[in-house]
Amino acid sequence: MSTPGPLRGGLRLLPFRGLRYAPERVSSLAAVTSPPYDVVVRPDGLRHLETADPYNIVRLILPQAASPGARHRQAARTLRDWRTAGVLTPDPVPALYVYEQRSGDILQRGLIGALRLTEPAERVVLPHEDVMPQVVEDRAALMRETAANLDPLLLSYRSDGAVTGAAAVIERTVEQREPLLATTTEDGFSHRLWSVTDAAELAEIDGDLAARQALIADGHHRWATYLRLRDERPDEPGPWDRGLVLLVDTTRYPLRVRGIHRLLRRLPVEEALATAKDSFRVRTVAGPLPDALAALDRAEGNGFLLAGDGRFHLLDQPDPGLLARTVPSGPPEAWRTLDATVLHAALLEHLWRVPDDPEHIGYIHDPQAAVEHAERGGGTAVLMHAVHEDVVRDLARQGVTMPRKSTSFGPKPATGLVLRSLDLD
Repeated sequence: MSTPGPLRGGLRLLPFRGLRYAPERVSSLAAVTSPPYDVVVRPDGLRHLETADPYNIVRLILPQAASPGARHRQAARTLRDWRTAGVLTPDPVPALYVYEQRSGDILQRGLIGALRLTEPAERVVLPHEDVMPQVVEDRAALMRETAANLDPLLLSYRSDGAVTGAAAVIERTVEQREPLLATTTEDGFSHRLWSVTDAAELAEIDGDLAARQALIADGHHRWATYLRLRDERPDEPGPWDRGLVLLVDTTRYPLRVRGIHRLLRRLPVEEALATAKDSFRVRTVAGPLPDALAALDRAEGNGFLLAGDGRFHLLDQPDPGLLARTVPSGPPEAWRTLDATVLHAALLEHLWRVPDDPEHIGYIHDPQAAVEHAERGGGTAVLMHAVHEDVVRDLARQGVTMPRKSTSFGPKPATGLVLRSLDLD
């Protein structure tokens, strides 16, 4: 695969008029937030959010109706109704937003803004995972119908660590100004949001980011959706040329990287083990789940933890001959040896013959939830290692994409704290 040439442009993060909940119209700001749409575990997590507050943002990002078209139209009606009723109100002037998340020793700060998507957006923002076309189409239909970016995707970049440019503006804002909002969600994270409207500070941020390149940490499907909607309007420059993002300098605020786990809905654990035992070392390991995950961390070579029958089973030491036959030889070694690559090429496609579609495979961020779903449904949970950020970034810079849902970067921004409605741009 060819290596991209020199960067010809940088990040352009533009101010926008944020659409935010009126605190007096909801039970609490925490009660109307949600994790990103693809992290909500359905149906239990969806029901929990829907009952937390009648205005919970999940009614916009995951509307419930009989058909996709009906869901998208319902979300658009709900958004209009909430704006008319004053539940969601626009900020008076365009701004960039400083966003802080904190829990224990975890501290993350970044900037929320409307990222310009005009060329060469695909060179400035680096994806590292493949996407599922049906998910992109669903997100695109929702965005078309609502004419809104309902949740920011998460981008990371690396500075030299100096408190200059964007970093200086963020630090001054946090230290010297009162936040627009502050709330603590039920996962224990506190969230604070400030606006930056001063022209000199906006110029300081713009000058700093002009030489930066970002990695998509979370939100590949939303990124692909932004580009699709932009390309649908090649002769109509305007709000579709931008997309809502949270940009984090991981030199100053490192992200955590975790695995995303697979739920094989129609493959019983017994069958999975029987099929894999001649090509992997298979051992039953002791629980509870944290102890079993610790055993996964000690796996030799590629390793996977299977669950769903009330026990935990560790697969590691794959047969080199199997890998030679099933893993494509063209991509770099760092890609060929990824757990996700081996899982999809050797196990899912070759040994287990599980189709990669939502009917057969679910992608779940929380390992406990994956195990519980497998035990209830008679399927198999495949729990995964995390991939180091440096590996992800190096592959992305080479233009090499990882198998879909290979990584989970966090902490992820809470959905519902600030929205972007395109009619306000």
